[in-house]
Amino acid sequence: MTEVSARRRTRGGGGVARRAERSSIKIETAKYIERNIPNFETLSEEALEIIEKNAEVILEEVGVNFVNNPAALERWRNAGATIDGERVHLPRGLARKLCATAPPCFTQHARNAERNVEIGGKSLVCAPVYGPPFVRDAAGGRRYATISDFQKFVKLGYMSKWLHHSGGTVCEPTDVPVNKRHLDMLHAHMTLSDKPFMGSVTEPSRAQDSVSMCEILFGDDFVQNNTVMTSLINVNSPMTFDDVMMGALEVYAKNNQACIVSSFIVGGAMSPVSVAGTLTQVLAEVTAGIAYSQLVRPGAPAIFGAFVASIDMNSGAPTFGTPEASHILYGAGQLARRLGLPYRSGGGLCGSKLPDVQAAYESSNTLNAALLGGVNFMLHSCGWLEGGLVSSFEKFVMDADQLGILHHLAKGIETDINGQAMDAIREVGPGGHYLGCAHTQANFKTAFWRTNLLDYKPFETWQEEGARDTVALASELVESMIKNYKQPTLDKAISESLAEYVTLKKASMPDSFI
Repeated sequence: MTEVSARRRTRGGGGVARRAERSSIKIETAKYIERNIPNFETLSEEALEIIEKNAEVILEEVGVNFVNNPAALERWRNAGATIDGERVHLPRGLARKLCATAPPCFTQHARNAERNVEIGGKSLVCAPVYGPPFVRDAAGGRRYATISDFQKFVKLGYMSKWLHHSGGTVCEPTDVPVNKRHLDMLHAHMTLSDKPFMGSVTEPSRAQDSVSMCEILFGDDFVQNNTVMTSLINVNSPMTFDDVMMGALEVYAKNNQACIVSSFIVGGAMSPVSVAGTLTQVLAEVTAGIAYSQLVRPGAPAIFGAFVASIDMNSGAPTFGTPEASHILYGAGQLARRLGLPYRSGGGLCGSKLPDVQAAYESSNTLNAALLGGVNFMLHSCGWLEGGLVSSFEKFVMDADQLGILHHLAKGIETDINGQAMDAIREVGPGGHYLGCAHTQANFKTAFWRTNLLDYKPFETWQEEGARDTVALASELVESMIKNYKQPTLDKAISESLAEYVTLKKASMPDSFI
């Protein structure tokens, strides 16, 4: 064999290895984001003090409603609040004092310990869309969601590298009775993925089912001593806590499970039109809700939540990705950090009916604001469409791909010896190029973020391959991910016990679709 042919064989072998590496099926999950960049803060110290003072005035003078919940009223009475019917008036400082017992940071455990996430501090945990009754894909259009759709989203979430969390109600499976669908949804999260997940909040007994199923999955003692669920408790804004949401919060707090207490606001309809006025209401609502969780169990993990959209004054529809929403997101983050609480906001939010340019603009505005605003738990990170009415398969993978950019932005700029690249500059010198230098060869695999979706090919190649737009590419990626999905292993006894729990629980009650 000649020296030339030997070199050719060596290069060929290396090429085969590289091609095999690129084409091999990998299920990777990036670690949750740890920011190495400063938070973007828009409110001055004076402005923050004004908002905090006004929130205390609201809690004391206006009060908050706890409806259909005598036990909550009694807890508040014993804590020193004044009760007027179902209206609770909190003395100044009481809510903040109670919130102080909630931890500033906590670990949510996954059944695969490598997927555990830290919520609080400088972290950012990304979870998918939550709650839509409809789904959309390029093949079938817009339709009511089914349990099959739900399971498909869970699989996509498991396969998505930049998504750290399996989420909760990624879509509402309308083909399963209302009183039983939470069992199927939880079962899917527990068996089709090994990432962290959320519990049910649609009725207190369903929250208890969530705890009971987690005790099967993790063990009774582990659940009581560790957080294995993060669940969404929405305030019925303005300033009303209903018995369903508070009943679920009571179950979770009692069992040491985390609750996101979140204002659900469309500015101009459910809060004032001004940013400062809305932030005042958000602070009053959230501190009252988290304070109540601490009355149930001091030290129960809780997250300061702010979900805020503005209203289109012509149509009355909610709008997303607006400057006002970003201002509120930034300001609420500052308020949460002053309380020493983890913060939830943001997501790939949009009002568009399709995964189009409107969806891209609005979603990117919110995703970037969430990173800069210090969000610790970002629900709706991918898949949200049509103001939250639709979970889109194509947008799910489009958004999930973009989450990789947030990871790289959060790293900041490296200025160590490798980052300074002085050896590369010396090696190349004036008039050369860096493609073959040692520094490039050592770093090219990790130097730049790489999309798993977008097309950067030359025009001719793109045209020859069918001139596919991003939605077409996303459809192909969805099918590829589902085709390559491999279910994570689960202990056989645990798997059988979970299936038995679901079967027996369903058999214990008649179907209800209301």
